[in-house]
Amino acid sequence: MRPEDLAYFGWPEPEGDPGTVGETLAELMAANGWPGAERWARTANDIAPTIVGGSKKHGGADLGPTRAKRAWRELGVNALGIADAAPLEDDPVTMAPKLTCAMVARLQGWDDAEYRWTFTGRKTSHYRQIGNAFPPPVARAIGGRIRRALDHEGAPGELVEHGSAAHDPVYAILRDDGGFLTMEQVLRRLQAPMETPAFERHLAHLRRDFRIEVDRRTTGDAYRLGEFRAFVGQGDHLRHEAFAHPAKIS
Repeated sequence: MRPEDLAYFGWPEPEGDPGTVGETLAELMAANGWPGAERWARTANDIAPTIVGGSKKHGGADLGPTRAKRAWRELGVNALGIADAAPLEDDPVTMAPKLTCAMVARLQGWDDAEYRWTFTGRKTSHYRQIGNAFPPPVARAIGGRIRRALDHEGAPGELVEHGSAAHDPVYAILRDDGGFLTMEQVLRRLQAPMETPAFERHLAHLRRDFRIEVDRRTTGDAYRLGEFRAFVGQGDHLRHEAFAHPAKIS
């Protein structure tokens, strides 16, 4: 935004209770008369893991990588695929049901009465459109704040100076140093204590966006922040060809 508009921008505040998976989907899970729906809804007593749209790399329409599947299993959901329909009347009461596209859409924030969207294609395509979308309530909340800022509603705030934004602390240290640093050297420079597993998680996240160069040493590996990797999604995505010739990208 232009500075004169950005002064009026503020992030939206959380609203209401997101509800558990069971509360959100109980009606849809019982749509075909499954007698285990009420029991299942009590088991699914937490919010949903992040909805993903599946990928060719991970076998199409499923509910995510191993960690996500484990979280779904704890909610009583079979995350190995997407169902064509809700459980039937003669299905076992104790079964772990799969979710349908309609159920995933409701979890993602498409309210049946308010958001009338049409998803096209077969089930896998349908699911990818839902999982890879920006949740409508979040888009509406942020869009509303952008509109308020452009209309200069409310009182302007103080603008933050460029360059003072917070970054991942491990990224900031590697970026500022520019050379190879061991984990111990990074941890000593951090303002707040960090354990080894946390450092490894930060490094794994950085590898999604940057090439992390590694210098193998007898005293332990040292790391240097390399070039930005740009888009690293599905292996066969058309954008990979574009990034192979960056001079063509405007």
